[in-house]
Parts: sequence; structure tokens; C-alpha cells
Amino acid sequence: MMMRLQPYIRIARFDHWFKHVFMLPGVAVALYGDSSLINAELLWRLPLALLCAGLISSSYYILNEILDAPYDALHPVKKHRPVPSGQINVRLALLLLLILVLAGVNLAVPLGLHYCVILLILWFMGLAYNVRPLRTKDRVYLDVLSESINNPLRLLLGWYATGNTMVVPVSLIVAYWMLGAFLMAMKRYAEFRELANPQLAAAYRRSFASYTESTLLVSIVYYAAAFGLFLGIFLIRYRIELILAIPFIAGFIAWYMHLGLKANSPTQSPEYLHREKRFVSYLLFCLFLTALLMFVDMPMLEQIFAPTLDTPDTAAGS
Repeated sequence: MMMRLQPYIRIARFDHWFKHVFMLPGVAVALYGDSSLINAELLWRLPLALLCAGLISSSYYILNEILDAPYDALHPVKKHRPVPSGQINVRLALLLLLILVLAGVNLAVPLGLHYCVILLILWFMGLAYNVRPLRTKDRVYLDVLSESINNPLRLLLGWYATGNTMVVPVSLIVAYWMLGAFLMAMKRYAEFRELANPQLAAAYRRSFASYTESTLLVSIVYYAAAFGLFLGIFLIRYRIELILAIPFIAGFIAWYMHLGLKANSPTQSPEYLHREKRFVSYLLFCLFLTALLMFVDMPMLEQIFAPTLDTPDTAAGS
């Protein structure tokens, strides 16, 4: 029985649930904005929110596996996945998909309307990414941008999971989107280079027909720069203390890019990045430092980074 169930467990990709760690910054910022939300309710709201997000993501992973099977069959590693290798009854897989969607949405109801709406948007983005006529994963650049928008959606899920219903700063949403785009473009670059055959790459993923290593690298630099600029706008306006984390966050970007440029890069399968022990340790340090700076006030930084150029208002006052 377990042998028969194993392929269905694999296509649900429960090991990808780790990506919902991107909800945690949304939780931290929401609690920083409204400390009254730090109460006993969080003990059930946060685990439930993570569970619902995981169930919805597993449902569109199943859809992805089914629709991508003809293309995965051309990949030297992914051809061994359960669907292209014939280990799955597609009708049963679709039934599992439906069960996961219904379970995720129904369990999310106690978390409030805002959380449920974002959860449904996350599901529909999975449809747009995988299903024709949109199937954004086949469109150059849009493949990265449409997949990485799940990053700010997870941020919003974390935000609304706390019960906070205020508007999330747009600069933070865009910064989070660009960070996701950087990570996804790095994965695309590693995949493209690993295949080492433009014709095979284009057959496996249609968007690769319009990419080159150079254009992918340029897009990676763009996403990294946009992330840094929008993050800067957010922290200058809302939390100046976070400026102390900037050098370390830049170090994370550089280290991840280094991993992406390696042969047989681990960025092709982010779920296995935990094997990069030093990198994971550094990432945890960055997360701890950022969380600490969210709640430790340093008034002197306001003076150090105060505007020094005269504006019409300051000139009139003088």
C-alpha cells in the first residue's frame, strides 16, 4: 500500500512546504505594526495558516506535475518523476488535487476574509502559471515574474494570518517580489546552463527558446538591484534600524549567486539547499539579525541618516 501511495505523496511535494518560511517576515512586520496582536490566538492562527498555504501549494504542484509531464520526459532528471514515468493514475491525482484545495480553503475560513482572498489568489496564480491559454511559464521573463509573485503573496498570508487587516507597505511587497524573481531567475540560469543544449532546453521549457545565458544574467542583476532599491525605500520610511542588516543581506544575494553559477548548481532544486550547511547558517544569521533589528530601537540612526539637503519647506523655515 505504501509503495502505491508513495508516488502520490511525491507529486504533492510536501518537501516544498519549506517555501512558506517566506510567510514569517510578513508575520514579523505585522506584529511590529500592531503589538496588540501578540496574544494566545497566534498559537493556533500561525500553524493553521501554514497548513492551509501548504495544502493549496501542494494542489497546484500536482497540477504542475500532470501538465508538465510531456516536457519533464525530455529532462535528464525530471523524466523519473512519477507522472512522466507512468507511476500515477491521473484521475486519482486530480481527485487528490481537489481534496487538497477544498481542505485548504475550508480550514482557512477562521483566519478571516483577507487571508482567504490571498490564498485563492495564490491558487489562481498557480492556474495562470500552468494552464493554457495563459500558461505564463512558457513566456519569456513572465515565467519568472509570475512564479515569483508567490513570494509577496506568502508575505501577505503571513501578515493576515496574525489578524492584522492594515494595508501592507507597497515598497515591501515589491521588494519581496523582486527577491523572489532573483531567486527564480537564478534557478532558470542554472537549469539553462545545465542542459547545455539550446534545442533541448527550448523543448523542455518553451521560455528557454528566447533566453540566453547573457539575458538571464542581466535579468538576475536587474531583479537584485530592484530588490535592494525597494527594500531601501521601505526601511528608510518605516524602520531605519534595518539599514544595519543591508551589508549582510547583500552578502546573501552574492552567496546565492555564487551557488547559482556553480556546475550542477543546488539552486536548480531549492528544496535541497539545506545541504549547503554554511550557506544555511549564514541565512539563519541574517534572519535573526533582521528580526532583532525590527524590535530594537536606535534613535541615533535617525540623526545619522537624516536628510541634509535643503528642500523648499526647510528653506522657507530658515
